[in-house]
Amino acid sequence: MLRNLDHVRLPLAVLAAVTAAAGQSSPPAVSFGKEVRPVLERACSGCHGGQQHMAGFSLATRESAMRGGSHGTAIIPGNAANSALFQRISGKLQPSMPVGGKLSEAEIATIGRWIDQGAKWEGAALAAAAQTTGGAAGRKITEADRKWWAFVKPVRREPPVSPEARWNSNPVDQFVHAKLRENELVPTGRAPRQTLIRRLYLDLTGLPPKPEEVDAFVSDGSPDAWAKLVNQVLDSPRYGERWGRHWLDVARYADSGGYEQDFTYPNAWRYRDYVIRAFNQDKPYDRFVREQIAGDELDDADYDAVTATGFHRVGSTVGFREKDNPQYRYIYLDDLIGTTTRAFLGMTVSCARCHDHKFDPISQADYYKLMAVFNPYINYDHPLAPASEVAAYEAKRASIQGQLDPLIETIRTLEAPYRKQAFEQKLATFPKDIQEAVRTPEAQRTEGQKLLATQVLSIRPNNHRSLMKAEDREAVDKLQAQVRELQKQMPRPLPVAMGVRDGDHRLAPMGPGDDEAPGKAGSGNQGGDINETYVPVAGKPYKPPKSYFLEAGDYLSPGPEMQPGFPQIVGDLGIPTAIPPKDGRITTGRRRALAEWVASPENPLTARVMVNRIWQHHFGKGLVLTASNFGRLGRRPTHPELLDWLATEFVRKGWSVKQMHRLILLSETYQMDSRYSSKAALETDPDNLYLWHYPQRRLEGEAIRDAILAVSGKLNLQAGGPAYFPPVAERVRKSVAKGIWVVNDEGPAVWRRGVYSYFKRGMKYPMFEVFDQPDPNLTCESRSISTVPTQALTMLNNEFIVQQARYFAERVLEQAGPEQEAQVRAAYRMALSREPSGTEREANVAFLNRQREAHGGSASPALEALADLCDVLINLNEFLYIN
Repeated sequence: MLRNLDHVRLPLAVLAAVTAAAGQSSPPAVSFGKEVRPVLERACSGCHGGQQHMAGFSLATRESAMRGGSHGTAIIPGNAANSALFQRISGKLQPSMPVGGKLSEAEIATIGRWIDQGAKWEGAALAAAAQTTGGAAGRKITEADRKWWAFVKPVRREPPVSPEARWNSNPVDQFVHAKLRENELVPTGRAPRQTLIRRLYLDLTGLPPKPEEVDAFVSDGSPDAWAKLVNQVLDSPRYGERWGRHWLDVARYADSGGYEQDFTYPNAWRYRDYVIRAFNQDKPYDRFVREQIAGDELDDADYDAVTATGFHRVGSTVGFREKDNPQYRYIYLDDLIGTTTRAFLGMTVSCARCHDHKFDPISQADYYKLMAVFNPYINYDHPLAPASEVAAYEAKRASIQGQLDPLIETIRTLEAPYRKQAFEQKLATFPKDIQEAVRTPEAQRTEGQKLLATQVLSIRPNNHRSLMKAEDREAVDKLQAQVRELQKQMPRPLPVAMGVRDGDHRLAPMGPGDDEAPGKAGSGNQGGDINETYVPVAGKPYKPPKSYFLEAGDYLSPGPEMQPGFPQIVGDLGIPTAIPPKDGRITTGRRRALAEWVASPENPLTARVMVNRIWQHHFGKGLVLTASNFGRLGRRPTHPELLDWLATEFVRKGWSVKQMHRLILLSETYQMDSRYSSKAALETDPDNLYLWHYPQRRLEGEAIRDAILAVSGKLNLQAGGPAYFPPVAERVRKSVAKGIWVVNDEGPAVWRRGVYSYFKRGMKYPMFEVFDQPDPNLTCESRSISTVPTQALTMLNNEFIVQQARYFAERVLEQAGPEQEAQVRAAYRMALSREPSGTEREANVAFLNRQREAHGGSASPALEALADLCDVLINLNEFLYIN
């Protein structure tokens, strides 16, 4: 990441060395081969040499070095001070280079002189740094590794006393104001009450307050008015819907599997509802962690706990059976490792899949120890019913299945030759290399042929019936009629939660490609799941599948067997690598051990990561800007002492998320005005990293839609249950070939909150997509915030928004009557939570008159004009932003 700066202050020692050299009448020439090349090869070529061109910048040759990277020119021959390379190695352009280290001042000065002397380059290209790995034994952890701030247990320091009384009533304010004083920044005053209540409601619930709620707070003169309001809003069920959505981004939640087939997850919504319920109930965060990682292995596992394991299931899946496609198993395991460690620990462990992590003390061995933790997992649909009810269900189902099996087997036997004939006819239409791949014996296929054969063999031509003899077709029809009659007698499926448990993925007898294979509760195949697998049975020995160190991450190159373990940099914290349930349930207990390790108060990462996420959603940015990366490629905390204090307080208060909310929301820092006039502060801290004013931020697409429905009076607050499908234009639906999208009309059934809408990986709801809904294939630490023309066009022209603006107008007319000033006042109070100014009243009354004339030919010109005004109001930044 290299770019130029016009004016950069450099360390005095470095400047002295450079200018002293420049002042000599004949400065000694720098030898590239002896003085520069060794430094670049040692410190830079690992990321910018050989095949590694991070940020598009390569130092392999002079030509590539002069070309620069994705951030512009890096080396300006003859001008070291303005060369981004020199600015980064000297630490005045962030992030400084090399990552995780620092050149000596002599080396920095030498490179500066080399650039000033024309950056001459002799000899061959730089030698590429070798890919380092400590192998299955792991790497050596250095003292510098252990001292990295994120791996040091948080230290609770006494909050610094402020000379101003306003900043001494809350520890958050004491730390923030100390940093403001340190940087000579003057904070803004407190925001008006109308702004504060709107900020709080949008922040905690994603919905604007009602006018009567604003009036009640503004008129409440009690000293604890704000504290009472905070508690009131935290108790709202709307809170969990808003903050649950934040966590679902981290969990890469979606209602379909993505990739080519984009299968629907029929029970994913139960995990979504679990998350919302957990936030509303203020479930202790350490319990929240344990349930999602290993809820099925807990001693006190309940329906919530097993539902929580859906965290491992809601990621993307290819759709082919693992027993036939072992490579996909490693894709899913990598997703589990990457999502779990980023979400809960802020560690990028997946970077160590093929070699030791380039920047952080995470070895390839650490990665494969975690793979051994997860490797026994299988997809499993947990019955949400008492054991007696499950047993009765299984018994009745087994009885009917016993009658079905021989009928189905007879049908298969009759159809088999015709299906084979139909497949051969279909195969003949493919290119010869594909035909050859299919006809080659499985053991003799190349890797490419295996992939081709797997894809073609999954095709099931449906024209076999046309090839059947009349008597065979008649026999099949009679048998299928009997099958249908028996299937009608099947008991109604039990409710199930999409989750995981331990088993053996290698012993899968069937998958959804075998469309005659009926699912059974708890089998992992109910509802068309793609990975029916072996489930351990009481009384039979269970040996979990072995896990191996994979050379260069290649599943075809297994090395030594790996045992479960934890990242070496943190240590085991006194926790064993397996904690089986006390009741003897058949499971390894490996995920339970990992969950206990992650949720341990001794873990230096977990509490820090979560309080940082909470802070981020209150202020738009975390104290650590890279919320899922606390490593060396991430950003250091802007307020390290505050982050540590919050982390220790979080644990002290029983890991209560709502207590953390209260602490932050009651602070002066949160209640500051977002408006400012200080040019000096803006120049010193243009990104507001030190919080000298409250940061404005735009609502997400879901919250924008929710807010529009709220002010129109049409928001349906039905909570939970299966996802609804918001109406989407036919041309958009037709652009997606796979998966489902149920066609609906606008109406109350689809005017629910956005968190309950169907989230399809292969096609996002257009309004949410245009407002930066994240990619659900990866854990999302923070949503992007773009400003593009399609957002304005959507807000002005979208059929849903135009319709809701009219409903909004009807609501205003019903409350305010025909008097225009009253209409303007009512519309402002509903949409913006404040009274309009005198100038705004006059301008909007004039607008209503103009629009009434423009709509003179309509049946209700006054209503049409008011609808235009309401449309304008919901297009204002003031409506779309938290201020």
